[in-house]
Amino acid sequence: MASLESLNFDNLVLRSLPIDSAEEIQPRQVKGACFSKMKLSPVANPDTVAVSSSALRLLDLDEEQWQRAEFAEYFGGNKLLPGSQLAAHCYCGHQFGYFAGQLGDGAAMYLGEVVNKAGKRWEIQLKGSGLTPYSRQADGRKVLRSSIREFLCSEAMHHLGISTTRAGCCITSDTKVIRDVFYSGNPIREKATVILRIAPTFIRFGSFEIFKPLDPMSGRQGPSVGRKDILDKMLDYTIKTFYPKVYEDHPEDTGARNLAFYKEVMRLTAMLVAEWQCVGFCHGVLNTDNMSIAGATIDYGPFGFMDAYNPDHICNTSDDGGRYSYKKQPEICRWNLGKLAEAISMSLPEQEAKAELPLYDECYQRHYMEKMRKKLGLLRVAEDDDKALIESFLDTMDQTKADFTNCFRCLSQLLLPGTPGCDDAKEKILEYLVSQSCTAEELKKACKPQMDPREMQMMMMLMQVNPDLLSQLAGGHQRLLRELQKMEQAEELKDLTDAKKQETDRGKWSAWLDTYYVRLAKEVTTDANLEERNQERSKVMNANNPKFVLRNYIAQNAINAAEKGDYSEVQRVLKMLETPYSDTNDLESLAAKPSEDEGASTSTADEDSGATAGAGPSSASNQQQTSTAVKSCTGLSYDSKPPEWAANLQVT
Repeated sequence: MASLESLNFDNLVLRSLPIDSAEEIQPRQVKGACFSKMKLSPVANPDTVAVSSSALRLLDLDEEQWQRAEFAEYFGGNKLLPGSQLAAHCYCGHQFGYFAGQLGDGAAMYLGEVVNKAGKRWEIQLKGSGLTPYSRQADGRKVLRSSIREFLCSEAMHHLGISTTRAGCCITSDTKVIRDVFYSGNPIREKATVILRIAPTFIRFGSFEIFKPLDPMSGRQGPSVGRKDILDKMLDYTIKTFYPKVYEDHPEDTGARNLAFYKEVMRLTAMLVAEWQCVGFCHGVLNTDNMSIAGATIDYGPFGFMDAYNPDHICNTSDDGGRYSYKKQPEICRWNLGKLAEAISMSLPEQEAKAELPLYDECYQRHYMEKMRKKLGLLRVAEDDDKALIESFLDTMDQTKADFTNCFRCLSQLLLPGTPGCDDAKEKILEYLVSQSCTAEELKKACKPQMDPREMQMMMMLMQVNPDLLSQLAGGHQRLLRELQKMEQAEELKDLTDAKKQETDRGKWSAWLDTYYVRLAKEVTTDANLEERNQERSKVMNANNPKFVLRNYIAQNAINAAEKGDYSEVQRVLKMLETPYSDTNDLESLAAKPSEDEGASTSTADEDSGATAGAGPSSASNQQQTSTAVKSCTGLSYDSKPPEWAANLQVT
């Protein structure tokens, strides 16, 4: 293993792509360069909040190194690692559909590339490390809330088996930054916090948009517009380093090489978003600058794993128009790929690249269906009606507002038709599915209009006199339509009782289970050993339906404790997330006593990403899915149906 002072740095990207000659670290347009030089910006008394041992071992670092006092100094941005070269990356991006011009690493700093003993290259960077030439009006810092969320979700996604950047550690400090948490004019001082991010590369779609000519909609252009020489260098470096097979297959024909590269990015992106959809993950800000060129999940901000299933779920409360809702993610990633085609058009004709986009749809559908069949335990044959069965399951979850993660997970407890006890198992799962559906009060609350009546009146007036202006303001027609639909639903639900809702939910779930059992019968052949088939089916399903995901309220409980100086809940949550599919692993060390403020609820919402949180009792019916109830610091089981207050979560 390596020491902190002997990491094997080989900073290939800085030797391959142009670096800005200017030395000053102040916000500015950076022309003709892909990187800018940086300097350390120390924080006061850096303190380690949490480490991911598996992530740090990618760099050949073991426990002895992260227990050293110097560890927080190096990865808090106070000391320079030997061999490190500091830089910030220049990129542009389309944000919420509009070209925003130069963006860049406004709060991140490249440390270098470490080649480990296995020969694997890892780029490492600090996020929240201070001012860069790309910070614009911000300070380049992140706070404890947002840093804990990104740290935990990076590792959660990895252990779910989804391609992602990694997080090696989270370092907080006594340096304070000012944040207006609620945008209410009441700023508070919060601890500046840094995370170590690890990935093969942090090059993104927006990296190629620095060459974009003047955009007629936004009036902005890339800082290196027209620089085909730099574009060619970037393509050559990216393909040779991260797509070596493409490079080897096309040693001379750059046009064919660039097209093959584009198709590979398209394939990896399609598979990535299919994986997101299958675990109920919403990214929140799928701008082109947040799309990895290597097909990895990158830049965790206002993300969220769905609790109750809602295809229109918006995890980012500042996304008024619902552009980045759950159901739109596949479509938006395809749109972003179109923008990538435009960005590299000087080296690959745009129409030639975009002509390949139907392959994205095919790859997405294929991977999505393969994954969903495993989640439903459809292992023997692929039926044409499987897509309809999957859609009906999702639709039933939507109608009953049932918990996405727990409903999928419980299906492995069903027994194949013909197995002794299969009817009893079916009845138990029916009751469990009903218990995971929302209550009448929760449904009424979800359908309650959120818009201020005065704003509603103004938007209604705009819809009549100036609909074009409405489409550009505050989410426009889509937001207004959602509010009007909520008003209509709220009126329809005003007399709904829990008893009536449970009766309706039971009927819907019973009907779906009957359809599901008809399909499961096709998994059974006359010579089948049902015991072996049930075991195989359960094993595959439990390996594809997580028991634990990073729900927003779980992250917030860890944040609440950390802000009081107790980092143990962050480590407990991390350990839980490292075995998201497990029923049998010993998680006793995660057990924690309820905190003094159990049941309390807080709200945060700012550019650093926060969430509301609190605690509530665990549902008894949940325990059929819990071998040993593993509880958070608030006393609530990590795999339980979220408490009612979780519906109030706000992340922006």
